[in-house]
Amino acid sequence: MLFDSMDFHMISKHQKPVGSGFGAKSEPAEVMAGIDLSGKTAVVTGGYSGIGTETSRALVDAGCDVYIPARRTDVAAKELEGIVSEKNIVEIDLANPKSVQTFVDDFSDQTSKLDILINNAGVMACPEMRTPEGWELQFAVNQIGHFVLTKGLLPLMQAAEGSRLVTLSSTGHKISGIRWDDIHFNDSEYEKWAAYGQSKTAASLLAIEVDKRMKDSGIRAFSVHPGGIITPLQRHLEQEEMVALGWMDKEGQPTELVAKMFKTARQGASTSLWAATSPQLDDIGGVYCENCEVAAPTDDGENARFIGVNDWAVDSEEASRLWDETELMLS
Repeated sequence: MLFDSMDFHMISKHQKPVGSGFGAKSEPAEVMAGIDLSGKTAVVTGGYSGIGTETSRALVDAGCDVYIPARRTDVAAKELEGIVSEKNIVEIDLANPKSVQTFVDDFSDQTSKLDILINNAGVMACPEMRTPEGWELQFAVNQIGHFVLTKGLLPLMQAAEGSRLVTLSSTGHKISGIRWDDIHFNDSEYEKWAAYGQSKTAASLLAIEVDKRMKDSGIRAFSVHPGGIITPLQRHLEQEEMVALGWMDKEGQPTELVAKMFKTARQGASTSLWAATSPQLDDIGGVYCENCEVAAPTDDGENARFIGVNDWAVDSEEASRLWDETELMLS
């Protein structure tokens, strides 16, 4: 493992709970109560599967005009029938920066502002795959593709005069910080969970950097851990592996652990929705959230693997370095 767990010091003073009044099992209807998004526009990547579908549904129910960049537009149109207009479902391939830039250009030509961007799409623990550029796929989709999308849409978000970015991180960030010496596993054996963990750290750091750069322009950014949820995101995991993780029994049924600790897809969408819309966060940004609350830094307790945020995922210097490194990859 090439990630060096060094000391981190550039952590926001706001990385602490705010007393939201919500929790792990809060439903979208609870966190969105009284929120009117009429006249607002949102983009939700992966907004047609699992928690993405529920995120899109809740935003639409609040009056928002929601656009869905989708790799499989036919699947998205079927999943979102009666929720999102088919004209608002637009093709994108997050593993291909040119495809992402095409979406940005076309969307910018037809829209004057963007109030909410939720980087919800992702790849999890997949077999080793690479883009034509040689980039490891999880980093390419979860970080590089969303970086191009986010950076390209910042002018529209600035025009909204009070917009929010939400990036989907995960407790998986605790597996690995950024592997600065070998981000794409060119010089070491590929390890799918380390690659996933690194990409989820990157998702958090993107929110940190955008908030730092853009808060004075009216854009606030948050990363979120949606919680444990059984969704199509686990499609690359074999049943044997899910049994070993304790998520499924040998008959292929969810275990008691899942029933007790995991969330429904609707509950999993709630933290994204809270971060995207809650007035409780009007004066805060650049923080990692979980269970509809700003997370506390990871402590030494027995639940440290599952609760809280590790310093390396919210370190301002790491965030700036990753921004610069990603731009170099794209140059």
